[in-house]
Amino acid sequence: MIRILVSVFAFLLFSSNTKAQVVLSADGSGNTYELINSVLAPNYNVVEVPDCVHTSFGRHIDEVFDTDLNKNVFRFFTHASEDNDRCKTFDRQRTEIKSYDKSPDNLLGLEGERVIYKWKMKLSADFQVSPNFTHLHQIKSVGGSFASIPMFTLTGRKATPDRLELRHTSTNDQNTIKTADLDLLRGNWVSITVDLTYGTNSNYEIEIRNIATDAVILYYQNSNLDNWQAGAEFARPKWGIYRSINNVQDLKDEAVLFADFSIEETASLSIDNYATEKQKITIYPNPIANKIQIKASNIDFDAFTIFSLLGKKIKEQNNFSKKSIDVSSLNKGSYFIVFKNEGEIVSRNTILIE
Repeated sequence: MIRILVSVFAFLLFSSNTKAQVVLSADGSGNTYELINSVLAPNYNVVEVPDCVHTSFGRHIDEVFDTDLNKNVFRFFTHASEDNDRCKTFDRQRTEIKSYDKSPDNLLGLEGERVIYKWKMKLSADFQVSPNFTHLHQIKSVGGSFASIPMFTLTGRKATPDRLELRHTSTNDQNTIKTADLDLLRGNWVSITVDLTYGTNSNYEIEIRNIATDAVILYYQNSNLDNWQAGAEFARPKWGIYRSINNVQDLKDEAVLFADFSIEETASLSIDNYATEKQKITIYPNPIANKIQIKASNIDFDAFTIFSLLGKKIKEQNNFSKKSIDVSSLNKGSYFIVFKNEGEIVSRNTILIE
């Protein structure tokens, strides 16, 4: 009976087409850090600021009313002389917000998920950029050997003319894949939409549009891009201003405006990839106490992955040839397991750990 209930529950959950969307919008002056944290990681801190070194200024992110949008917006400050990277690194400055491992699962990009990120941004009319880097948005991996370098970056670069660069890597060597004249952004509110599927040979699409004129400033789409860094547990977005001060003479105090951050999972990994396949491998007992026993008649497999019901990767092993899997370290609850052979999925099963 319990096995039937697990299967029915998994079917209802995985076959639904419910969208998970989180929106962070300014609501007025005061308690800005608290507002940001309440949305992106309740009871934790996702705000990275140089307040510790520049205490006389106070908080480096606040909220103001913008007459162009006719609403409250976030204002991110960075100061050329006083600020650094959280009193930890002194050749750069950081005023950013992010999601991270303490954030809810629907704010973490998992392999196989499609996520749409949206936000609005306004640079000052005389915004200055470094010849090194002036990052305004990043998507970074957590875990794996490439976690130190962003997978995607929107960065300003001093050049002739100054430009906005879209940069990408699936390893440790970023390349610029699209640029736009920075003057098209300076002094203008723009809307930015990033639509990507996390995985290899997957889709990435970005559009930056002038809100007042509806003119497209930058557009790029690639349906065969490597959007996953090997070994990653998940990917997460960052927004703000993060810049090198190795050439501080090129910089000045800046206030960058942001509004209406949105993270939307439009189709979970489980919905797209795991709902309709038949169970070709038998697992028992189910419910399980400590160990899964596997019966695979006439089916070969060499790897498995266990996911939570929200699609978060829990346990994975490649080059696997045993007939049992130890799950004693997993918490009680329902999971689903995917078996692969030479990279191809051969079976999907739901399991209950007691």
